[in-house]
Amino acid sequence: MKILKRIFLSLFSLILVLIIALYVFDFDYLIKAVRTIYFTGHTTAYLEDYKKFDNTTIEAGATQPWPQAKNYNNYTLSNELMQIHKEFGSIAYMVIKNDSIVFEDYYDGFGQNSKSNSFSMAKSYVSALLGKAIKDGYIKSLDQPVGDFISEYSQGTAAQMTVGDLASMASGLNWDESYYSPFSVTTRAYFDDHLEPVMLGLGMKEKPGTGYQYLSGNTQLLAMVLERATGKKLADYLSESLWKPLGANQDALWQLDSEEGGLVKAYCCIASNARDFARLGKLYKDYGEWNGKQILDSAFVAKSISPRFEGEPYGYGFWLKDFKDKKVFMMRGHLGQYVMVIPEDDLIVVRLGHSRGKTNATGYPDEMDAYLEEAYKMN
Repeated sequence: MKILKRIFLSLFSLILVLIIALYVFDFDYLIKAVRTIYFTGHTTAYLEDYKKFDNTTIEAGATQPWPQAKNYNNYTLSNELMQIHKEFGSIAYMVIKNDSIVFEDYYDGFGQNSKSNSFSMAKSYVSALLGKAIKDGYIKSLDQPVGDFISEYSQGTAAQMTVGDLASMASGLNWDESYYSPFSVTTRAYFDDHLEPVMLGLGMKEKPGTGYQYLSGNTQLLAMVLERATGKKLADYLSESLWKPLGANQDALWQLDSEEGGLVKAYCCIASNARDFARLGKLYKDYGEWNGKQILDSAFVAKSISPRFEGEPYGYGFWLKDFKDKKVFMMRGHLGQYVMVIPEDDLIVVRLGHSRGKTNATGYPDEMDAYLEEAYKMN
C-alpha cells in the first residue's frame, strides 16, 4: 500500500510540475488540447470537436430549399466509390447539377441536418466577406494596406502587406503551418484562449505579395481586419451578408477562442451541413449572383477563382485544379472536406468526412477525382 501511495504521489507531483512548466513557458494552451482532443482518442482536430469549444451562432433566415432533380437519388453508387467512402470515413456525399440535387447520401450516423466541422473551408467564407466589405465600402480595394486597420502591421516590411495578400496567401507572415506539431503556432491558434495577441505578435518572414504560401494565419488576420473595418462581429456579418441571403437551412456555429464575444477562429471551424455549405459554391459558380441579386461583385468572384500566381493552386480563398481539361474551384478543409465546382458543366460536388488519402504530385488526394467521376455518371 505504501509503495502504491508513493507511486501515486510521484505521478501527481510530476503532473503538477509539468502543468506549472507549461504555464511558465507559455504552452498552457496544450492543457486545453489534451482535454478536448487527445483525451478523446484523436491526434488532431475532428468533425465534431466544435462541441468541445465555445461557439457563436451564424443565424439563418428564411430557408430557400434546394430543388430536387426529377431523378433525385435514382442512382446506385459504384462499389469503387462506396469502398472509398468506407476507407476514408465519408459522412456526406452530394451532387448538384443545374442547381438541383441529383444525389445525396449520409453515413456513420450523420444526416441531412447534421453539423460537422468544415475546417479550412471557412477560409472561403472569410474571403467572400472581404469581397462583400469592398462592395459595401468598408474596405477600398484588395490593395488597401492591412496597416490601415491594424497598427502593429503598419511599419517596415509589414506596411507593404495588403488585404489581398492575406486572401491570396501571399502575406509573408511568420507562421508555421503545421497541424500535428503541438508546438506550432497553428496548434496554438486552435487552442489558445486569447488569439488576438498571438496574431498581433507574429511579425514578418518574407516580403508580401511576391509569392504563394498557404498560411492559416493570413485568414485569421484578415478576419480581424474585417471586424475593425465593418465594426461588426464576423459571425454577424456572415449571417447578414451571406448565410441569410443564400437561404441557409439552419443556423451554423463558429468556434471562438474563448467565451461568448471572443474572436472567431476564422481560418477554420464553421460547423454546418452539406446542403448549406454548397450554397457558397453556387454563389461563386454564378459569379456572385443569387436569385437575380448581385451579392458579390462579379469581377471579384472571377479573380477569386483564378490563380493569382501562375502555376499555383490558389486564388483568393479558393483552391484550383483541373479535372479532365475542366477547371475546378473548391472550398477545401482538413481531413477531406470539399465543395468542388465545375462551372462549365453547372456541377457542384460536396464530400465531408473523417479523413482523406495522401496527396499526390498535384497536391490533392487521388480519391478526389473519384468523387467527381461518379458525379458524371449520374444522368
